[in-house]
Amino acid sequence: MLKHQSHIVAPIPDELRTRALYTVDQLRDRGKADREAIDQLFELIVELTEAGLDFFFLEPLRRLNASNMMMGMARMGISSMLKGSKMVVHKVLKKLDDRSLAAILDFIDEIIHEPEPS
Repeated sequence: MLKHQSHIVAPIPDELRTRALYTVDQLRDRGKADREAIDQLFELIVELTEAGLDFFFLEPLRRLNASNMMMGMARMGISSMLKGSKMVVHKVLKKLDDRSLAAILDFIDEIIHEPEPS
């Protein structure tokens, strides 16, 4: 679906991509939105969010050689955003049923791609 729309891209480390795809497959096979699945999904979403926030907010500052003070202020703002996001995601995931879990796993599977060959 996303390939048919304009979209933005944020790189993630290969290790995170591998772990994310493994987690999606593992949770899909289990098919249960139990506490363990919700905890695993929460951790994965937090890590993907952290990678995206770093790329979209800190990477431009790094490329501009921003001062330590500017980077510190940006990190503080991102930390606040992440705390708020964690609260919302945790609250939503607590109410997850099996069908909703499958939908979220499909979404994560849809947004993660391997690098294109050079």
